[in-house]
Amino acid sequence: MDLKYLNTFKTIVEEGSFSKAAEKLNYTQSTITFQIGQLEQELSSQLFEKIGRRMVLTKAGSQLVPYVNDVLTSVDRMRYFENDLAQFQGNLNIGIAETQLCYKMPDILKAFHQQAPNARLLLRSMNCYDIRDELLNGTLDLGVFYEDVGGFGSNLTTYRLGEYPVILVASPEISKDCSDFITPDRNISISFIINEANCIFRQMFEQYLRERSIMIDHTIELWSIPTIKNLVKNNVGISFLPKFAVQEELDCGELVEIPTDLVNTKISAVCGHHKNKWISPLMQAFIDLCVKLK
Repeated sequence: MDLKYLNTFKTIVEEGSFSKAAEKLNYTQSTITFQIGQLEQELSSQLFEKIGRRMVLTKAGSQLVPYVNDVLTSVDRMRYFENDLAQFQGNLNIGIAETQLCYKMPDILKAFHQQAPNARLLLRSMNCYDIRDELLNGTLDLGVFYEDVGGFGSNLTTYRLGEYPVILVASPEISKDCSDFITPDRNISISFIINEANCIFRQMFEQYLRERSIMIDHTIELWSIPTIKNLVKNNVGISFLPKFAVQEELDCGELVEIPTDLVNTKISAVCGHHKNKWISPLMQAFIDLCVKLK
């Protein structure tokens, strides 16, 4: 039995369609169809059936899924066995929330590089919802994200890294003109500078504004936290960020905290992986450093 047929089957299940699996694996759709046909022939069972426009798993296909996962996990372990494990060789795919990547991970990444100089870290700065989803479908080995996104139940194994307050900040000059974010039913002429719509702390603050019936002029949507802070320092608007991300600016007076009724609002960072993921030596080394140096 050809292992690539099993990998194709697993990818179709994860991606939800033959076409998406073909795109991910860089195959033509006819190649995908041929490989599944060969697998069905070897197993003497139909694995997919067409319902409407969708190809869905048959009962036999559903029963095959855990067996395929076990086989491919075992193959993954064998690949690591072939390497000199003492040297921590191999690739590690990690998605990291940008605030964590900028302000919490440099020491961890430095220590990991010293411990595993022959490893290849494939890092991506990602939205926490995307990290969660890619951990669930197996695209990422590990994720460092805010568990406040929810939606993963017991499907992910997580290791707590810390709980952090989130605060509203502005430049000292801007804070004089928009110091009241507590009184409800107000229109405040100021720009809110923040990450894209799925940013967890943006969602927290926007929910607060809705509950207080507080309206602000408009939102400036950026990806880079350093850029957001720079604009806030230069009187362009306000932002709602984890306190650790703005602590240096608060200490030197470039930014000030604006009071709100979001008392004790915190977000919880975790390092996580799929519960069925085999923990390679590289993964364990990274997890251990995250927990130790958090």
